[in-house]
Amino acid sequence: MWSGSRRAALAAILSLCSAYGQGVEYIRAHYTKQEHRISMRDGKKLFTAVYTPKDTTQSYPILLNRTPYGSGPYGSNSYPSSLGPSEFFATGGYIVAYQDVRGRNESEGQFVDVRPLSQREIDESSDAYDTVEWLVKNVPGNNGKVGIWGISYPGFYAVMGAIGAHPAVKAVSPQAPVTEWFIGDDFHHNGALFLAPSFNFLNFFARPGEPRFDHGTPDGYQFFLDLGPLASVDAKYFKGKVAFWEDLLKHPAYDNYWKARTTLPHLTGIQPAVMTVGGWFDAEDLFGTLHTYDAIERQNPGAYNILVMGPWVHGGWARRDGDALGNVRFDSSTSLFYREQIEFPFFEHFLKGKDDPQLPEAYVFETGRNQWRRQDRWPPKGASTRTLFLRDNGELAFNAPAQPGAAFDEYISDPAKPVPFIDWIDTGMPVEYMVADQRFASRRTDVVAYRTGVLSKDVTVAGPISASLFVSSSGTDSDWVVKLIDVYPDDTPDPSPNPAGVRMGGYQQLVRGEPMRARFRNSYEKPEPLDPGKVTQVAFVLPDVYHSFRRGHRMMIQVQSTWFPLIDRNPQTFVNIPDAKPENFKKATERVYRGKGKSSGVIVHVLE
Repeated sequence: MWSGSRRAALAAILSLCSAYGQGVEYIRAHYTKQEHRISMRDGKKLFTAVYTPKDTTQSYPILLNRTPYGSGPYGSNSYPSSLGPSEFFATGGYIVAYQDVRGRNESEGQFVDVRPLSQREIDESSDAYDTVEWLVKNVPGNNGKVGIWGISYPGFYAVMGAIGAHPAVKAVSPQAPVTEWFIGDDFHHNGALFLAPSFNFLNFFARPGEPRFDHGTPDGYQFFLDLGPLASVDAKYFKGKVAFWEDLLKHPAYDNYWKARTTLPHLTGIQPAVMTVGGWFDAEDLFGTLHTYDAIERQNPGAYNILVMGPWVHGGWARRDGDALGNVRFDSSTSLFYREQIEFPFFEHFLKGKDDPQLPEAYVFETGRNQWRRQDRWPPKGASTRTLFLRDNGELAFNAPAQPGAAFDEYISDPAKPVPFIDWIDTGMPVEYMVADQRFASRRTDVVAYRTGVLSKDVTVAGPISASLFVSSSGTDSDWVVKLIDVYPDDTPDPSPNPAGVRMGGYQQLVRGEPMRARFRNSYEKPEPLDPGKVTQVAFVLPDVYHSFRRGHRMMIQVQSTWFPLIDRNPQTFVNIPDAKPENFKKATERVYRGKGKSSGVIVHVLE
């Protein structure tokens, strides 16, 4: 399993030394490496390593990966242990090119985080175009066709390569692409700062001259609690030298800085075939995957645009077996199936003219039943919209409550003792949290939990989930975290072998969880305070799922106001959070209403 730290997780994604690689000696024996510095239209030169098959009896397509993480190993005689998106490409006949994006590692120019598209100057789309133009004209033995792929930040650069694409680009696969850094990817979810992963990423991704740090403890919960308000972070660790941290604090609402960096409005006129790939349990860029596919689908009628979603963590399809995550099993090597039966045939068809693999519009894995499904659209047709209503006595049901609208459940939210997001010790965002047992949370007094009776038949939920809460707070701001949970039967067998002593009977598996910062309930651009004690509706969308709650299981909803240190602490007073002082953090009495006319619930799409 991955280490809990974001740095270790990203290092696992970015390493070219894949566990499924052919090995350095194989690559050295079968490929010739050349390092180039390719001039862009403004004269800046981008470092590009190109690996060409030594067999010159045929021509090959080019696969391009543009990355801010380093295209090493550097040096004309240094070779990686694998090439391309998976183990099938090094033996499959491809020229593979890796490029350091502008301003990173060996490339010239200034690096800009998620550089906005420009109408007059250079951007990542123009850099991709100029790179492809040079490659097809100067790399011997290429067949004039280019494919682009990338995971996470390189997924963003793959998207940029599809916008205004060079005519030679025939296939693009954005995989977990960074897309929207305020509403749903990486640094923020619905305006709430993802504290631990953001803090740790900036340590991992430090630019020259930026400080690095060590947590000094394995206890991330205590480390981030001791960190204090966001205003104290810079003095303690970053010393005014981490530019992006300053940008995070300077832009606490959805202003032009964030709007300029979303790719979604620009996904028009897409010409290459696009296969967007992601994981249901991707803690970083699930939003980007789903919304990239959706935007291309809506804005490019008739384009070849498909979606692949498996039971994977961030990038897990590229380097894992995909048969399990934490204590949850998926009963097959889902990642290998994807790499062999979906990804490789996709590029073979569009770059070499091999047989059409007849991939569906949406190739999606149904968790719970643990089966691959072929859908002709996403979300799938035929789903009925139903609401899981919060009821009295901790009940959850599909029928609306009849009790008076004043009925509510109440808890005290204390920023000094926030609800942890995991029940073990870690300094980062361990990927297993996405399916972790939630029993520890349901037993806290600052979490309210509701569950159905034992299900008499399977309930399959497919598509986005919408939370609609009627709430009040004694404070002037609050966070509302909603979690959809699969409760296992009490007689569920434990794993065998079971060295960790896991008890699966009654396991409360997180299926989906998401926060909403109440100040943004009406607008991400114009935050508004809560009126203390006044009932207000807080509605927001959680990312899609495709999950079957099996017969004999129960469905559960948990609601809470802290989720630490996954998200930063809301002072629960309406202040600019980056400037909040210790005295601004106050306890608040939170109420969740569940009566007639003020019926809180979670809206799901059920496939019959």
